[in-house]
Order: sequence, then C-alpha cells, then structure tokens
Amino acid sequence: MTPAARLLVAGVGNIFLGDDAFGPEVIRALQERPLPDGVLVRDFGIRGMDLAYTLLDGYDTAVLVDAAARGHTPGTLSLIEAEPPDGTAVPEAHGMDPEKVLALAAHLGDEPLPRVLVLACEPGLLPSGDEDILPGLGAAVREAVGRAVDALHTLVPVLLADPAAPAPPLGRPVESGAPRAAALHGVAPGAAQDR
Repeated sequence: MTPAARLLVAGVGNIFLGDDAFGPEVIRALQERPLPDGVLVRDFGIRGMDLAYTLLDGYDTAVLVDAAARGHTPGTLSLIEAEPPDGTAVPEAHGMDPEKVLALAAHLGDEPLPRVLVLACEPGLLPSGDEDILPGLGAAVREAVGRAVDALHTLVPVLLADPAAPAPPLGRPVESGAPRAAALHGVAPGAAQDR
C-alpha cells in the first residue's frame, strides 16, 4: 500500500505591513474551514528559518500562501509552481523572502525539497517606507481571502491524491500560471505567463 502524501500549507507574510498579511489571514480563515487530514496548516509569518526546516520534514508538496506583486489588479490570485533553487539565490537565515527560504532549505538539507506551489495574491495596500506600519488588509485583498480558501479546498485533494498532478484550473479571477518562480519575491513581475 502506498503511504499517504504529506502536504504543507504555509502562510507567510508580515501582519503589520498591510496586504502582506494575506498569507496569515488565509491560515486564520482555514480554522473555520479545515483542510483534510494529512495536511499541516501553519502560519509562519516572517519566520523564514522555521519554514526552511519544516520544508525538510519529508513533505511531498508545500503550498506557500503569500502576497506577491505580479502586475494584476489587487486581489487577483495566481497559482505558480516555484522552480527548485538553482544556486543563484543567496540563502538567508533571517526574513521571509520565499526564494531565499527555498535556497536556505536546499543548503541545510541533503534530501530533495518538496514540490512548492505559491498561491499568491496581488497586493494593493503596502507601506511606502521601511519603517511604516500599516496593519490590516485592503478591501480587495480581504475579499480574496475567502477565494483563496476555496482554491485550497480545490487544490489540496488533488495534491493529496497525486503530489505530482498538474494543478487543477481554479477559474477566474484565480489564474494558474506556467511553472515559473515569478510569484517569489525579488523576481520581476511578468516573468511568468498566465494561462
């Protein structure tokens, strides 16, 4: 008998930086609508080191839920398959840049990383400076939280049944993107093409 797939759903983002709190808000909303058994749902916030070590715990697939500017209307959801680290991203132990967290996980462990998908929401409300605090989501991103929960309830059963399965089409305004790392912070918007 084949062992059940292990899946991680990780909320990432800073709750004090406006729409960057999207990931933690989706994880909070999942408390009301839990995902099936076999899924670890956790809010990692800005704890990149914790996420890097968790990615090494033998998961088949990880879905990172995050805000990511991709040039769409605020509140637009995109599903992107992250490419494995290629050695160009510098591992960083502090902070929560998902691309650097994946590089750190690859650096820390000898085993292969899980397949990583990013469920990203286009932000609209972000602080203008490094020292600004802007708690609370903008209206468009707050409305996208429920759609993200719906998307996860569509996606997760497919990935539990077959971790290598293509992501199911989630419909508009959710967009399933080509396998690219475009939703990861630090990658230029438009680097991935949406279907």
